[in-house]
Amino acid sequence: MDTDKRINCFQCKHFFVTWDAAAPRGCRFFGFKSLQMPSIVVKNSSGRPCEAFTPKNTGANKLAKSQHEKLKKTP
Repeated sequence: MDTDKRINCFQCKHFFVTWDAAAPRGCRFFGFKSLQMPSIVVKNSSGRPCEAFTPKNTGANKLAKSQHEKLKKTP
């Protein structure tokens, strides 16, 4: 991964949002919650960009939703 490119955790399947006001963001892959974006915590802790980034499978989600809509319309 390019070291100058910022990783967008919102596009990662491991990212999650918590109800904890002190640590509202988390990473399921590394198993932590933080006030900062997880990719920034990983970069600051290890000195390397996050290598666990995995894009969300949004195409499959859209396909599943459209198939669900078709099933709802079928008598």
